[in-house]
Amino acid sequence: GAVLYAAKADEQFPLPAIPYNKIDPRFYRQMVSDPTGEAPGTLVVDTGSHYLYFTYPNGQAMRYGVGIGRMGYSWKGRGVIRYKKPWPRWTPSENYVADKPEMKMFSASYGGLVGGINNPLGARALYIFQNGQDTLYRIHGTPDWKSVGKQVSSGCIRMFNQDVIDLYNRVENGAEIIVR
Repeated sequence: GAVLYAAKADEQFPLPAIPYNKIDPRFYRQMVSDPTGEAPGTLVVDTGSHYLYFTYPNGQAMRYGVGIGRMGYSWKGRGVIRYKKPWPRWTPSENYVADKPEMKMFSASYGGLVGGINNPLGARALYIFQNGQDTLYRIHGTPDWKSVGKQVSSGCIRMFNQDVIDLYNRVENGAEIIVR
């Protein structure tokens, strides 16, 4: 765990280490036997177990722990990763701003919140589309490492920043994603 979740000083916004000894080890990034049955190169989010799998040949998958917000339960199905961004800008949805008016200054009409260490989308974001349309559903990092492995109040699929960087480097634009 120490190596996987060490500080990353080489990032545009240097990341602090994650106190891995305070995390349930089942949520550590690890290669496992692939339980999904999907083609290599596919992302599979198992919302029930709070895992995300990236499938490999020979029945293997890289498994990551994820936190799932209420928006994370609202979209299920098959889609594609249309694009991915490092240190993405966060623009909360109009519904989110309606629930939390104090966030209006970060809304799309104001240009969103620039990427950075405290940005809710964390170090990377992968944008999920279905039938050519943005689902508004994201896989993203989070500065709140304690939320991984839990159901959190808002957001989509969140990962440790160190894990979302690892996933970002493995996934190609156009990769298939299945959320169950």
